[in-house]
Amino acid sequence: MVVRALTGHDVVMEALAHPGVRKEARHWGPWARGEIPMDWPLISWVAPDNMLTADGDRHRRLRTLVSQAFTPRRVEVLRPRVAEITADLLDAAEASGPGPVDLRAALALPLPMTVISELFGVAPEHRDTLHGLMHWVFDATVTPEQAARTNADMLAFLTELAEEKAGAPGDDLTSALLEARAEGDEKLSQSELVWTLILMIGAGYETTMNLITNSVHALLTHPEQLALVRSGEASWADAVEETLRWDASIQYLPLRYTAEDVTLAGVRVPRGEALLMGFGAAGRDPGQHGDDAHVFDLRREQRGHLAFSHGPHFCLGAGLARLEGTTALEALFTRFPRIRLAEGEDVPESPSIVASGRSRLPVVLG
Repeated sequence: MVVRALTGHDVVMEALAHPGVRKEARHWGPWARGEIPMDWPLISWVAPDNMLTADGDRHRRLRTLVSQAFTPRRVEVLRPRVAEITADLLDAAEASGPGPVDLRAALALPLPMTVISELFGVAPEHRDTLHGLMHWVFDATVTPEQAARTNADMLAFLTELAEEKAGAPGDDLTSALLEARAEGDEKLSQSELVWTLILMIGAGYETTMNLITNSVHALLTHPEQLALVRSGEASWADAVEETLRWDASIQYLPLRYTAEDVTLAGVRVPRGEALLMGFGAAGRDPGQHGDDAHVFDLRREQRGHLAFSHGPHFCLGAGLARLEGTTALEALFTRFPRIRLAEGEDVPESPSIVASGRSRLPVVLG
């Protein structure tokens, strides 16, 4: 089995725009021949039946069903609630005592988890279960047994959520999707419903968690850049955008497939092969971002990063992620101006080929 990794900005853009490069796994030779087992470590990125793995009209149909929840106006309506949740979490972090605080656990995880759970109607008592399942989806050390179990458990968990909402609808997006499914024109199958929930809920917090963690870590390890924001020479939005380019939450996104023989960056790729999109590597491509692309610089002129992908599959939640990121950074650094990394504490990177993040981020709030 061959999987080709695309790492340059231009070749990733070329692949994203090429009509012969598709998202549906039926175009992948090994998948079509039944050679990919359900315990393959990346099975949760290939098997889903949602907009991430759909092309053309089907992709547009699925995307339309959830897009209204993430319009700029709807996202802006969430701003007060995001600020409220952030303030509550920082209250709890401060009250925990003078010792080091794991900012990932105290802020970066619960903020987007709470926001997306409220949007989709996931009850507080179920959120730890959801987080545990998503951890294994992104973990590169997962065993075949864990991969198969995670895939099955995720399906079961969100099938149960859909059944609960069908019996007792609420003012949430899951109930709205169920209502659309019940309209009688086959807008959403049961499989599509459950896999859409997996995509939107999982992607709606895991990636934003890493964005917040990576942004805080970048600013604390580059104090001269943090000083630019404090002086007004740069903004919190600049910090978020530069983090998205320099240390993207999604580094490699599985998978796209060649539905025909294609040529990418002058290299012929036969029909039926898999492509791994290197969005993170593209963010540090000197050809796109200059010879100093490896440098974290808030004064950089942004030339178009791919942290949210590009084209028809551009991330629906980009606006919400940016809102949560800027809100979290401004509240954190305003309230705790002397915040610093805890000395002698490890800041381990998450074990994932897909995502870039830290397993923990110990800080002293000061």
